[in-house]
Amino acid sequence: MAELPIPDLPPAHCSGRFTISTLLSVEEGGRGPYTATEGSSCDSVQPTHLSSSTLCSRTFGYNTVDVVPAYEHYANSKGVGDPRKGRPSLADLHSILKPDPGRLHTPVSDLQHSNGLPEAGPEAGLEDAEGEPGGDSVPEPVRFGWVKGVMIRCMLNIWGVILYLRLPWITAQAGIALTWLIILMSVTVTTITGLSISAISTNGKVKSGGTYFLISRSLGPELGGSIGLIFAFANAVAVAMHTVGFAETVRDLLQEHNSLIVDPTNDIRIIGVITVTVLLGISLAGMEWEAKAQILFFLVILVSFINYLVGTVIPATAEKQAKGFFSYRADIFAQNFVPNWRGPEGSFFGLFSIFFPSATGILAGANISGDLKDPAVAIPKGTLMAIFWTTVSYLVLSATIGACVVRDASGSLNDSVAVGSPGCEGLACRFGWNFTACTQQQSCRYGLSNYYQSMSMVSGFGPLITAGIFGATLSSALACLVSAPKVFQCLCKDQLYPLIGFFGKGYGRNSEPIRGYMLTYVIAVGFILIAELNAIAPIISNFFLCSYALINFSCFHASITNSPGWRPSFQYYSKWAALFGAAVSVVIMFLLTWWAALIAFGIVIFLLGYVLYKKPDVNWGSSMQASSYNMALNYSVGLSEVDEHIKNYRPQCLVLTGPPNFRPALVDFVGTFTKNLSLMLCGNVLIGPRKQKMPESRLMADGHTKWLTKRKIKAFYTDVVAEDLRSGVQMLIQAAGLGKMRPNILVLGYKRNWRTASPQSLEDYVGILHDAFDFKYGVCLMRMKEGLNVSQVLQAHVNPTFEAAEHPKNGTGTKAAPGTVDPTTLASEHQASTIFQSEQGKKTIDIYWLFDDGGLTLLIPYLLGRKKRWGKCKIRVFVGGQINRMDEERKAIVSLLSKFRLGFHEVHILPDINQKPRPEHIKRFDELIAPFRLNDGFKDEATVNEMRQGCPWKISDEEVDKNRAKSLRQVRLNEILLDYSRDAALIAITPPIGRKGRCPSSLYMAWLETLSQDLRPPIILTRGNQENVLTFYCQ
Repeated sequence: MAELPIPDLPPAHCSGRFTISTLLSVEEGGRGPYTATEGSSCDSVQPTHLSSSTLCSRTFGYNTVDVVPAYEHYANSKGVGDPRKGRPSLADLHSILKPDPGRLHTPVSDLQHSNGLPEAGPEAGLEDAEGEPGGDSVPEPVRFGWVKGVMIRCMLNIWGVILYLRLPWITAQAGIALTWLIILMSVTVTTITGLSISAISTNGKVKSGGTYFLISRSLGPELGGSIGLIFAFANAVAVAMHTVGFAETVRDLLQEHNSLIVDPTNDIRIIGVITVTVLLGISLAGMEWEAKAQILFFLVILVSFINYLVGTVIPATAEKQAKGFFSYRADIFAQNFVPNWRGPEGSFFGLFSIFFPSATGILAGANISGDLKDPAVAIPKGTLMAIFWTTVSYLVLSATIGACVVRDASGSLNDSVAVGSPGCEGLACRFGWNFTACTQQQSCRYGLSNYYQSMSMVSGFGPLITAGIFGATLSSALACLVSAPKVFQCLCKDQLYPLIGFFGKGYGRNSEPIRGYMLTYVIAVGFILIAELNAIAPIISNFFLCSYALINFSCFHASITNSPGWRPSFQYYSKWAALFGAAVSVVIMFLLTWWAALIAFGIVIFLLGYVLYKKPDVNWGSSMQASSYNMALNYSVGLSEVDEHIKNYRPQCLVLTGPPNFRPALVDFVGTFTKNLSLMLCGNVLIGPRKQKMPESRLMADGHTKWLTKRKIKAFYTDVVAEDLRSGVQMLIQAAGLGKMRPNILVLGYKRNWRTASPQSLEDYVGILHDAFDFKYGVCLMRMKEGLNVSQVLQAHVNPTFEAAEHPKNGTGTKAAPGTVDPTTLASEHQASTIFQSEQGKKTIDIYWLFDDGGLTLLIPYLLGRKKRWGKCKIRVFVGGQINRMDEERKAIVSLLSKFRLGFHEVHILPDINQKPRPEHIKRFDELIAPFRLNDGFKDEATVNEMRQGCPWKISDEEVDKNRAKSLRQVRLNEILLDYSRDAALIAITPPIGRKGRCPSSLYMAWLETLSQDLRPPIILTRGNQENVLTFYCQ
């Protein structure tokens, strides 16, 4: 812990222990007497008083800037490194504490006496204040517990018309045994999904957005956004489906009493629109009224269910016996225990596809996650309890009705016969009824196999079953009407898709999405007016199954990534069960309706592609991010176990760009041939005191990375703080990379101002080249006629508080950055175009392979030529040779190149490479080195060393004389380049190497200057590390 300097002050007093949640600041300058704030006191061993506010704690017996753990330090945390309210930064603890008014926090008097946490101000949003201490400035919203908010809601959504109208018929077809199997198979999928929901919803604080929120925060915006949109739409259309189901039942009652309003189809439309309007009114009245309506529906369904169970034990009347009901009979149970398939849907999977939608609806509670008191408790408990009780109800109903009602009955009272009458076939004969005729003619109107209203017939009071059907359809419609806007509101707030933000606005203390309600209402009315939803219903079921599959996959994926952030408090889940649930959900989609499954997948893929293309600027810590890290780590570690081979050689480049936006041409050049192929690392040396440069490094790193991403350069950015350029580059050369993902080529710009720059910077530059060779790096120097550094163009955006560079237009590093740019401004600044971003047409890439460096001089132009922009360029190879052996040498080089399979067919021999250069060019070279000569008159070595003390870049007369031939070679090569490659798109040439300790830096730079001067195309001076990078062997 960081302790503060303590002056001698009289002891003060304070009572109680509380959390320190405010930073202390000292008087300007950090020295001088400490003045106690009025009203503040402390009773500690070593009391400390600082200006502004004083806070003390007895926790450790002395005062400290450090704070004890508190809720507010972790609330609303986003990314690693974000500042936390109330917690001091590492600099506050580790460095000298300086006054900073911007970092002052709540004074002691404003802290709540109970726990020391500051109150949530009025600007704190509803979500921020929710569940946190304080936050009483906003009216308390309505919140539900696990029973009212989740269990009842899910049970109502799971129960539907299939419970009343189709389950008896399924029992007749499949038999009680297989019906139970169908129910348990369906429930297995929903239970696994419920366990996955429970795990995801207990892995952190869940806010509004329901299914979309859970999937998007787990798998990321791509899959979450696509599912959120179609899930909200599916719920909106499901409102119409359930409403039409209710309207059809009402229409049938009207038909029975000959009281149709207009005609059967229009009656559905009229009743449906009126019903959904009433439901909208209930929803707009608020979640409290909607919850009361759901409880009413729940009670109606319970009463109808009890009414049915009572009816099964009441002795059957003659009318009910004529319709096949005989109360509980063991032989009826035995007959109905086995299947009796009938009709085109008479198959196991056919009936499974009919029943499965009645097991869905488990997301109704999760969809209103923002309205729950504690979603992490309510969602697991309520969802699993709803699945359990609805499963029990399905199993009980199937078993009871299968033990009471025969499969076929005529409904005619005239079919009663004496028990044991001849000619009577079937189980009913034992009970005094002869249904043989209608059974043989398949004309029976009643019985489990023929009469959908069997539950109503069995029940004690038939209209209560009709009321139950009304309650089931209306409750499901109401649940969907609430779910769709809630999910859509969260999606709108995240702004993943255009033109939908308007619907994200919330109203009232519960932030009700009234605009979303109206949109859902319009969609529902539109589909109600169609009045025929048989075509759209399978697609809706598949949308819900898509959600199940992705929820299960989210749980599996989050578990398999082993992220430390995956710590669900609900432990009763299995990642493999979740994967099984995801796979089964997809299989069921195709079992239900294969064409609807394809449509659902097509829509998901389209929406997924859109979000992938737009790349929204959100960071939710998804399992996809964790998976990316896992894959990168595993592959990187695995790569370390792989032995290197020439066939797998890749040019991995450390590029000395400085700030990458200062040298875009250098970035584009390397990025062109390393994209999707090898490592590119942009290095920047920040020269100056570490204390001064570290904040700049932290501030700019993210901006430079975003700039590279926007330019579509696949590269990393790294910087180091060093006292000088050379030591910084040495750090980068030694430490850059990871395992086998380490640079093997140093790429830097040519130092154009070497003649006017400080002599030490010249020594450092050439020393960097020597260091690269010492560390077995290849070297690639790039020179362009107009230069590489465009920093002066960016001066309009520069913060003048930073010192300008000594030579901002030249060199590979600067003494200090010419300025600093806000990361957001840096990423959004205008992207300078370079020659490497444009089509090159039918020009030439000229390679002067003068010395065998292992083949790097050939490899880089070859990789460049594979790119589309350079693909039309013809590659020419120039090599030195003798005039009397030109044909032989050309054939030898062509043969060697063909073995390399590079596709280079145009080879030129340079027989005049050894000719003497023109006198005027020789004179220009002599004038170039004249300012750097010692003019020692060929004195002995000791005298020369004495004269050169303090200026090692100076060239002695002996060194000029010894290297005369090599110097003239560079002059002659420049003449050849001007003759042959004046109009080339790019020139790649092998540069000379200056022997370390024998070739002064000024002489070596004079060689490079002479070799590359006056050339219009970019020139790449490439020298490998003398190890093979090309091979013609296959092993």
